[in-house]
Amino acid sequence: MNLNSSSTGEDIAELALAIHELLNRLPLTMRTKNQLGVRIEDGKVIDYNYTGPTLELVLQEGKISHKVPETGPYQGTQVVVVPIREEGEVIAAVGVVDTTQGIYSDIIQITKRPEEINEGD
Repeated sequence: MNLNSSSTGEDIAELALAIHELLNRLPLTMRTKNQLGVRIEDGKVIDYNYTGPTLELVLQEGKISHKVPETGPYQGTQVVVVPIREEGEVIAAVGVVDTTQGIYSDIIQITKRPEEINEGD
């Protein structure tokens, strides 16, 4: 697989599906900088031409984002989106939708090691 800033939804689907399975099938979205991407739920790609407001933000700013979107299919639900970089340039973004009513996000915070918490201060 060759992931680059112009990979299409079809090109990135297998990688996105693998991440989706690792996250116990939480809804997942992924797109590249120059192409629309995928929206995945329940083990299936439901859209090969997807983008969302938080994916767009992360592609633009290049920073991890924890947000509750005000628009789109995941409106009102916590999402976490991270940039994927190649040689320092953001080439893609991948996000998980926390449909667990915040339990997923809470577990991530609770299981941080003390040194990770101190680094965030």
